[in-house]
Amino acid sequence: MLTGPRSALIDAGVGDPGHLDAIERALAGGPLDLVLVTHGHVDHASGVAELSRRWPRAIVRGGPGMPLRDGEAFEAGSTRLRAVLTPGHAPDHFCFLDESTRDLFSGDLVRIGGTVVIPASRGGDLRQYLESLERVRGLRPGRLLPGHGPVIEDPPAIIDEYLEHRRLRERQVIAALEAGCRTPAEIVARVYPGLPPSLIAAAEDTVLAHLQKLRHH
Repeated sequence: MLTGPRSALIDAGVGDPGHLDAIERALAGGPLDLVLVTHGHVDHASGVAELSRRWPRAIVRGGPGMPLRDGEAFEAGSTRLRAVLTPGHAPDHFCFLDESTRDLFSGDLVRIGGTVVIPASRGGDLRQYLESLERVRGLRPGRLLPGHGPVIEDPPAIIDEYLEHRRLRERQVIAALEAGCRTPAEIVARVYPGLPPSLIAAAEDTVLAHLQKLRHH
């Protein structure tokens, strides 16, 4: 939440009443002027309808709202945010760079304590994702403010960790193919032994993203 002359919210959540009440308290009776949505996945965008009901004059950009343009600038709170196109996790994924502090609102680009799923069956693209990581690294942000988890104080370190993780996964996928695996399910069973059943579908989707990248390499 960015308060100031033009109050702004990054991502809409899911419309939880407690979340809406917390926004109202942060606004201290003032209006919500702008909602910037990093991408259209339900946990970031499905709260738009409830936000619009409570603050009907709020402008919504990104996700289910009006599409964003790469490089577009917004007055938000007491600062200026620039939209940075970062597809890969989702085709419509954007980050927002605070031009004064160099903080980057990074959506689902990276997070501490795990990796990001590249859902190939729902528009995820691993090649684009890796390019987006490199692009953000080149921006030299001071901090990353992800949609999930704590603030990331050392962006280059976590981005390098993510890039190396994907290189390792690609080598593992290639080794599984050379060993005779032919489907994402077979590759997941080999590469992710002991994976909890609740995570298997996401792992298969990410393996599919690796296979698509290798096919177009």
